[in-house]
Parts: sequence; structure tokens; C-alpha cells
Amino acid sequence: MSTPSTKAVPTGDKSKKTTTTTTTVVKTTTTTTKQPQQKSLSTLAVGSKVKKPKTTASGKKVVNSHSNRLLSNNGLMRFSRGRMFQRRALYRISKWKDERAKLKGDKTKKTAGSIQKKKQRLSPLKKKSIGGERNGKERLVRTKRFPRYYPTEERPKKFSVKRKKFSTHPRRFRSSLTPGTVVILVAGKHAGKRVVVVKHLSSGLLLVTGPYKFNGVPLRRVNQIYVIATSTKLDLSAGKFDELDDKFFKRVRPAKKDAEKDIFDTKKEKPKLREERNQAQVNVDKVVVNAVKTHADSRLLRRYLKSRFQLWNGVLPHKLQF
Repeated sequence: MSTPSTKAVPTGDKSKKTTTTTTTVVKTTTTTTKQPQQKSLSTLAVGSKVKKPKTTASGKKVVNSHSNRLLSNNGLMRFSRGRMFQRRALYRISKWKDERAKLKGDKTKKTAGSIQKKKQRLSPLKKKSIGGERNGKERLVRTKRFPRYYPTEERPKKFSVKRKKFSTHPRRFRSSLTPGTVVILVAGKHAGKRVVVVKHLSSGLLLVTGPYKFNGVPLRRVNQIYVIATSTKLDLSAGKFDELDDKFFKRVRPAKKDAEKDIFDTKKEKPKLREERNQAQVNVDKVVVNAVKTHADSRLLRRYLKSRFQLWNGVLPHKLQF
């Protein structure tokens, strides 16, 4: 602590006296704890305000609607570009307003069809002149009147399907299944028999024949998934099979019989083949038989077509070469 002391110093002039003060300072050491410094209001600018983070009632921080943030480190944003356009209300800017006004004013942007439809639209009401003195002379009448009667049951709506019909699908055949190739039937009545591919049909089926003289397989249509292609091929370029298509093989259903007259008639008549079908069988088989005769191994090929395909124990089908 400091204690002031005063002493009088004599001078030559007795009338005037001067006094000097001396102070002694005693140093003391004190330990103080540092507290976090807070900016005083005097140091802040006059117009500035202290910003506090906005929070909800539950205590969560409110996210600014104008900001977009990353969902992951891959650069994926929470909101899309169009979404942020709406959140930031950019459509209120004069630049966007002017562009929208130009689009509305410019009629060349619209298609000719939409303008024509707009002209063709009729107003829902039209004026109709009415006779009589006290009837008002004119009345507003609907251009299209409502129907007087309504159906008791609602008709089911037909929904438009974007998928194409199966009949319009493109047909693809395996490269090994060319006309003249000898194939093995895997399923059906003639499973295991070897037949000759005659033609590709538009329905995606194969037209094959035995020929009928060799193995009893007639002219018929087969799906290519039930067929194993072999390396043996015949030359059928001499024959023309343009008339043979899917319509040619369409079955003709017999006319329905009267149920009252034929109660006890339980016999079912087998459908008979048309003469055209029998003639087509003869013509096609003639071409195939001639191709077999002209082949280098004609005798062996005949036996090959007459025999059935079989598997024995120890024979692995995936290692066979057909």
C-alpha cells in the first residue's frame, strides 16, 4: 500500500513556501482466473445487431430454405435445380417475368394445331330467338344438349396400352436355322424325329416337313425353341413356297349343330384336310426328296432322316456334335 507524506522545504524567500509529495508503492501478487472475453456493446457498430441461430420449439436448428446442401460426399444435392428455382422464388425476378411475357405474347411459339383447335372451340351457350310478346325475344341455350336418357350400367373404360401387340413384334431366328437345315424335334407328337426346315414364317414359327414319305412327319409349323439344329443341310433353292404362310394353315371350324336335335349324337367328327393342303404336301415333299437324291451322301442321308434321335447311358448331350 502507498502512504502519502508531506515535508516543508525552506527557500530563500520566506514569504513563499513549496511542498512536494512522495509516494511509496508496495507490490502485491494476486492469482486470477481468465474468463471468456465478451465484446462490449461499445465496441460493436451502432447499426449492427447480434445474430442468434434460429431454432424450433424442439430445439433443432432451422434450415434456410434458400440454401442447398450435400446429402453425401459424392456430390449429390438434397434439392434439384428446378426445386431450388421455386424455393428461392427466382420466378419473381423481372428477368424471368419478361421472358414469360414474351412467350405468352409470341403466337409463333404455339403449334398450328393448338391454334386451330382454339378457333374450332364453340361457346357453351348460344342465343336463340323466341317468339311471343312477353317471352324476352332471346334466350341463352346450350350448344350441346345433355342426353335425355342415361344407361343404367356404366360401360368399362378402355385404357390405352403403350406396349405393342405381339403380332407387331420383330421376328428373329437363330442363324443355324436356315431353310434346308435338318433339325431334331424335341417335343410334341413327333419328338425325336429328324425333319427339314422349309421356310421362316412371319409369326416366328418354322415350317418343317419329314418328308412324310421318310418318317411320317407332315407339313407343319414348329416353334424354334423345341428344335435342335444340326450341321446337315439340303439345297431347297429349286422350290418356291410363297403361298405357304400362316393363313394357309388356319383351321376351318365346322358349323355349330343344333343342340335340341343332336342330343344323343355324341360322336365327334375328325376335321378333314383340304385338298390344297394335301397338294402342298406333295409339292414340298417332291422338292425335298429331289434335294436328298442330289446330295453327295444320299443313301446315308435317307437312313439318317428315317431314324430317331436317341440317347444311351454314358452319352453326354452337351458334348455331342450334331
